Amino acid sequence: MLILSKAAGVFSKPPNSKVYEFLRTFNILLGTRFHHKLVLGIETSCDDTAAAVVDETGKVLGEAIHSQTEVHLQTGGIVPPVAQQLHRENIQRIVEETLSASRISPHDLSAIATTIKPGMALSLGVGLSFSLQLVNQFKKPFIPIHHMEAHALTIRLTNKVEFPFLVLLISGGHCLLALARGVSDFLLLGKSLDIAPGEMLDKVARRLSLIKHPECSTMSGGKAIEYLAKQGNSSHFTINPPMQNAKNCSFSFTGIQQNSYKLIALKEKEEGIEKGQILSSAADIAAAVQHTTACHLARRTHRAILFCKQKELLSSANAVLVVSGGVASNLYIRKVLEIVANATQCTLLCPPPRLCTDNGVMIAWNGIERLRAGLGVLHDVEDIRYESNCKLKKLPVDNGIALVAKHFNHSTLCT
Repeated sequence: MLILSKAAGVFSKPPNSKVYEFLRTFNILLGTRFHHKLVLGIETSCDDTAAAVVDETGKVLGEAIHSQTEVHLQTGGIVPPVAQQLHRENIQRIVEETLSASRISPHDLSAIATTIKPGMALSLGVGLSFSLQLVNQFKKPFIPIHHMEAHALTIRLTNKVEFPFLVLLISGGHCLLALARGVSDFLLLGKSLDIAPGEMLDKVARRLSLIKHPECSTMSGGKAIEYLAKQGNSSHFTINPPMQNAKNCSFSFTGIQQNSYKLIALKEKEEGIEKGQILSSAADIAAAVQHTTACHLARRTHRAILFCKQKELLSSANAVLVVSGGVASNLYIRKVLEIVANATQCTLLCPPPRLCTDNGVMIAWNGIERLRAGLGVLHDVEDIRYESNCKLKKLPVDNGIALVAKHFNHSTLCT
């Protein structure tokens, strides 16, 4: 795409044949008229290069994604400079494929939305730099997107959900409970005090050497744990859940990780195998880790639901619990959270699995929501910067409510 090559700067120029083919399509599309607002969303906060075009009705006109999972599996985790380079190599192609699939030109766009926070700094920088060059070239408004807010509002693309609703965001980099009261209005009730559940599951999978397991060698750590857990029995091992007496809505996952490591080391000694070999009890350990994680998430979420209902922050009749983020694609965790929802007369809603992981659709949709509400739509991008660390906003007037949440008591549900 010639126009994107000029905007790409450091990115390689596509072959002439591809340029000619796109330009021919581009010329045909110049006369197209769209009655709905269209937003191009670009996502590079971690290790997926993704883009999508969504209109104001929620229709996805086109999308494309490049996953780096296979590369990072070989290094045992995400290496930021490697992720940055892969984003650089793929972002132009991904945006081109998205626009081509959408059968629109950049001139047809109402705005360009891009993740600028939070995430890995080197990755965020690639997406922001590319987007701003497009914004400047085509004179389009720019909508900076908070990655977690986009995850939280994805459900409004797939379901008719009105504010307020409770949202549990669980992924490889985040874990939080918040009350969504508007497109840019969130009351933070609790978050992880250490690492995220997805990170913990990945680390346990690496300690179990599941990449060497013939059935799990191409899976991410979390997916490998879920897959192997289906073959195991969670009751064979007990991994104590954390924060059982904590009177707040926060989370902690390092304890589960450390207890899992101790269990694995003990079983290696019992079986007489070295670190790095596959335990015969690996499936049972995976099941126990997954069960403890699910119950911990369930207890804290149960607490948040009861608190919100007691304080009339959620409707007692038709309250909604939304679970999103990469870990939300784990079906076992969903089932446990469904028990919580049913016990508290809540409706549990989850985006489809492909929209739980990082994607361009959620960024474009959040752009649509902000465009319609007139929130954060920028026409001057000179001072825009990415932020690798950025908390979900909690308004000062909510400090009293948050303090009450810390001391709110309830009976435990998951045992």
